[in-house]
Amino acid sequence: MKMSNITIIGGSGFVGTRLTALLLKAGYTVKIADKADSKEYPHLRVYADVREPDTLKKVLAGSDVVINLAAEHRDDVTPKSLYDDVNVTGAENVCNTCTKLGIRKIIFTSSVAVYGFAPLGTDESGAINYFNDYGRTKWLAEEKYRAWLVSHPENSLTIIRPTVIFGEQNRGNVYNLLHQIAGDKFLMVGKGTNFKSMAYVENVAAFIEYNLNNDSGEYLFNYIDKPDFDMNTLVTEVNRILGKFGKLFHWPYWLGYFGGLCFDVLGKMLHKKLNISSIRVKKFCANTMFEAANIKKTNFKAPVTLIEGLERTINYEFINKIKSHVFYTE
Repeated sequence: MKMSNITIIGGSGFVGTRLTALLLKAGYTVKIADKADSKEYPHLRVYADVREPDTLKKVLAGSDVVINLAAEHRDDVTPKSLYDDVNVTGAENVCNTCTKLGIRKIIFTSSVAVYGFAPLGTDESGAINYFNDYGRTKWLAEEKYRAWLVSHPENSLTIIRPTVIFGEQNRGNVYNLLHQIAGDKFLMVGKGTNFKSMAYVENVAAFIEYNLNNDSGEYLFNYIDKPDFDMNTLVTEVNRILGKFGKLFHWPYWLGYFGGLCFDVLGKMLHKKLNISSIRVKKFCANTMFEAANIKKTNFKAPVTLIEGLERTINYEFINKIKSHVFYTE
């Protein structure tokens, strides 16, 4: 049976807005459950907070499928208890509400952060080895959904672990990198031979739609757009799209990391969240190259290549400089 009534928790955000557009175009009935207003689809948004079960019950009623995109994910969330409140307790509340309402299909966006600083080419069988509260609570949330899955034989659970997602209107880490390169303010820390997996937002939305009619049982996927670039290649490609050609200067890793520590201290002194930190330098220089082995077993084809996604983003943000509302994510 075609799943026609879809509720997207966190649908006002970056991925949720793209997904809503895609589902509406395909003829689905969509509701957005979110604390924040939807800039693109205010008429579809109903207030809901995953920490408040009563608000979930009202908006999820009548849904064939619940897609949960909501999460606390920044590196600097305060208080830290929000990671558990939103990501873990929130997942439990979603599961309990779906059980009460007889909803049998959930799609949950987790993260490759559950693998931590993983070996190159880690796929869905990789060891769980998170290093921060975001990865920890995403894993615990997955376990909440798995407990829900086995509570009824007809339940269907799809868990998607995307790598870093980028695209037009986003102000996350990939945007910050592109902005630095476009403004001639980028300095390469380290040798630049570390690989970075990325995912273009339109492709992530398309893959979520692809999984709407999964049968009962568990489906687990990493999501990565291939090929993976090392940092030198990525920066060279970005410069090519921008029409910029020049030599890359590499700062030694130790110097960049020391600078990040200095910014950590400065941020504490000023009581501000700064864009540079030691953990961000460490993440920048780490290999984060994953494989999506389980997607290869499906018939899914990403509608946009990784290069096309970069070109669309760079043209939108830095060449045409289109002014529009933006989504602040990390």
